Amino acid sequence: QVQLVESGGDLVQAGGSLRVSCAASGSTFSFNVMGWYRQAPGKQRELVATITSRGGINYADSVKGRFTVSRDNAKNTVYLQMNSLKPEDTAVYYCTYRDYGGDYWGQGTQVTVSS
Repeated sequence: QVQLVESGGDLVQAGGSLRVSCAASGSTFSFNVMGWYRQAPGKQRELVATITSRGGINYADSVKGRFTVSRDNAKNTVYLQMNSLKPEDTAVYYCTYRDYGGDYWGQGTQVTVSS
């Protein structure tokens, strides 16, 4: 089992920045993929960004150039730096962890961007 603990969600004004973090603990494998999805009210959950333990990165087109995903493998922690935030970025942001043992999700952290 893997446990994910997210932190950093907040209310921010449009154009502002925010960083969310997610720490994984438990039975983790050295090769894994961590990342972020988000779900806005009335919408389906969507990919934001993922990063492998070897540094491979994938972004949704909607956040390219504004968001940066990074990780600290020693701490099993993934970060999402969000800049130039827009009201449409408002959502619950979920951390994910995937390895050979399965997929795991965090409880979600609310990010609200006011216009």
